[in-house]
Formats: sequence, C-alpha cells, structure tokens
Amino acid sequence: MSTLTCFKSYDVRGRLGDELTEDICYRIGRGFARSLKPRDVVIGYDIRPTSKALAEQLSEGLRDEGVNVINLGLCGTEEVYFATTRFVTDGGLMVTASHNPINYNGIKMVRGGSRPISSADGLGEIQALVEADDFGPTRARGTLETRNPRDAYAERVTSFADTSTWRPMKVVVNAGNGVAGPAFEVIAEKLDAPIEFVRQHLTPDETFPNGIPNPLLEENRAQTADLVRAEGADLGVAWDGDFDRCFFFDETGTFIDGEYVVGLLAGAFLSKHKGAKIIHDPRVIWALLDLVNAGGGEAVASQSGHSHIKAKMRDVDAVYGGEMSAHHYFRDFMYCDSGMIPWLLLIEHMSTTGKKLSELVADMQARFPSSGEINFKLDDKQPAIDAFEARYLPDAKSVDRLDGLSLDYGDWRVNLRQSNTEPVLRLNVEARGDRALLAEKVAEISKLITEA
Repeated sequence: MSTLTCFKSYDVRGRLGDELTEDICYRIGRGFARSLKPRDVVIGYDIRPTSKALAEQLSEGLRDEGVNVINLGLCGTEEVYFATTRFVTDGGLMVTASHNPINYNGIKMVRGGSRPISSADGLGEIQALVEADDFGPTRARGTLETRNPRDAYAERVTSFADTSTWRPMKVVVNAGNGVAGPAFEVIAEKLDAPIEFVRQHLTPDETFPNGIPNPLLEENRAQTADLVRAEGADLGVAWDGDFDRCFFFDETGTFIDGEYVVGLLAGAFLSKHKGAKIIHDPRVIWALLDLVNAGGGEAVASQSGHSHIKAKMRDVDAVYGGEMSAHHYFRDFMYCDSGMIPWLLLIEHMSTTGKKLSELVADMQARFPSSGEINFKLDDKQPAIDAFEARYLPDAKSVDRLDGLSLDYGDWRVNLRQSNTEPVLRLNVEARGDRALLAEKVAEISKLITEA
C-alpha cells in the first residue's frame, strides 16, 4: 500500500473518503494494538457526522486484536486523557478533527498514563503496520463496555480553582456547537461561586450551524465578542470543536492573543508555586519571559506541539506549560492540555487581583506588542524560507533553531516555522514597545515571503 498521508507528526488527520476511511480506522485499531500491546483502551469521539462510525471501526480493530475497549461516547479530547489514567488503561484514542473543515476527521492517541504518541515515539510504527496491512487472522475478541467518567473529570477540573476567592462576574461561554457544552454544564454545576454564565451554542450539533468552532480565526470571533458587549459581560470564553483549546475575550469584546494568556496563567501559578518551572513554545516569548522572571520562576523553552511540551514538562517537573495557539498544559492534569481549567484559573486571577482582563494584559501588550500568527499557504515553502534566511540571518544578534528559525535583533524578534499539521508557513513577529517597528517588519517579511 502507498504511504498514508493522514499520519501527521502528532496525530492522524485527513480528508474523508480518500485520506481517512472506516477501513483505515479499522487497521489503525489493529496497528495500535500490535504496536502498544495494550490490554484495555479508552475510545471517545466528537460530534462530527462521521466520528461515531470511525470510532466504531477503531474499536473493531482493537477488539479483533484481543483488546478490551471502554467506550466514552461523545466527549472532549481531555476527557479521553483523563479516562485513560482514571481507568488505568494502556491507551486512549479520540476521534476528532478539532477545528479542521467538516470533510476532515482524525484520531488523537495516548499510551498508558496519558502520555502522548508522536511520529518519533510510536506513531511511525503504527503507520508502518497499517500501511503493510498484514495483520492476519483476528485473535480472541476483546470486550466492549460503555463508561462515563464525566463527574469524576469535572471534580478534577474544578479542584484547580479556589472559588472562595471569586467575585461576582458575568461570563459568556461559547462552545460553537462542539462537544464542550455537556462537559461545561457538569463543571458549572459543581461551582459554588457567584458567576452568571451566558450560554451560547452549547448544544452539540453535527451540522455546525454557526460554523466550525475555531476562534483562532478572526472571522470566527464576532459571535462571542458581540454577546460579551451586548450582555456587559466581564469575560468571554470560546472553545474549539473538541475543547482542548480555549480562547478569551475581555470585557470590551476584544480577543486576547494566546501569548498574553500564557503569561497570565504563568503568573497565576507562580503566585502559588514559588520558583516553579514554566514551559513555553519559542514563537513569541518576550512578555512571558519578563513575567516569569519577575515572578521568580524559571522559563523553559520547548518545541511547539503537544508531545514536545508534555515531554519537556515531565523532564523538568514544570507546573504549567502554554502555547500561543491556546493549548495549556497542567502537571496536575496528567501533564495534559485542558480547555476547561484555564478559564477557571483566569476567573480566580481576575478575582484575586481585582482587575479586569483588559487591565491584566494592557502592560504586556504595550511593552511587547506582537503580530499574532500569520499563515502563508504555499505549494513550495522552501524558496520563501531560503529567501528569509538570506535576508535576515546575517544581521541577527542571536539565532535559535529549536523550532523553525528564531532571530533576535534586540528591539524586535521573529520566528518563522513550518506547521506540523497544515501545509502552511507560520510567521510571528514581536517588538519592544514599538508598534510602528512591528508593523514595518511584518509588512516587509510578508512581502518577501509572498514574492519568493
């Protein structure tokens, strides 16, 4: 069989009908079983129309290899992470395409202890087994049972928040008709706090009548922002489809870029864990470094991507890790990412400081303005990368190739990297208090990339 293009660096993701099919999912189930040799695994799936059927075929492949399957049904990715550890299983698989278009789907996988599986650590072997398609006869069938750990999951999530410190607030929550709604409701029921929630699109709907939930795209932010303003809310929270990422809007409906949220959460953790290590990705770093240094913590850089962040957190025992893409990782949540824990922590941080969200980020935004991630879809990315290096590398004061190419010029800094999950080149630029310089460099580099 030819190479399967649905296998990516950190997960499986592909276009339905050719790159990803029910047959491929069946074989992935068998390949997962042959590679990891699990006894028991957890499976969950999101609301997409094809997710349940793909999950069923994964389950069939696993069971044909003698693996016992625990079916969580409709859930979020972090609920699979939680259940994998909670039920002491040997792995977990979540069928989701997160924020990708409706004609895509995918699978996120972890091994025992909710440890990630990546191309460098097991996913490549699974791919080779699936492509070979030489599994032979089925084995004694594994069992299938349905279990729901959501109540225990909600208890774990709410344990991160000290609601006794919370002040009265109105909070808009927008699930975008993904799977965040049911989990949010259980979490909200457990909160003894003076919070008025304004609910938006919390009912899972496979047709996504309000668009694929991906608040990272500017065109998808208006619904949440408008409701925050209309309701006079203190905070807006929006999730992507499988809610392993969450996004924030301040009381004016302004979207808060991810790097500033990472800074806020790092500060919140350092107020409780003096001297703790904080993991960050290398795309935009100055605001985070300034805050961590001021808080007496230690900032540790990692390659972008959940498998890299989680591995680095375990290596150095970091209490928290964050990516500007809105993934937030927690030592006390199996070192995994969660889209529910961050908003709990942010409400607590706003309460204890007595500040509005806009006030909490204003200093960072003024001192360290950034471009936000700019994506360039290019059929051939290498000419643009070569042109960028030729133009900017010689004059850089420092060079870092941890993840893509990061160049520091003292008063501004740039990171250019290829996406691990999409066919795009990603650009991030930051400056020291000079928005005019920032705009100049963004325009200059963008022109070079598009003309290369």
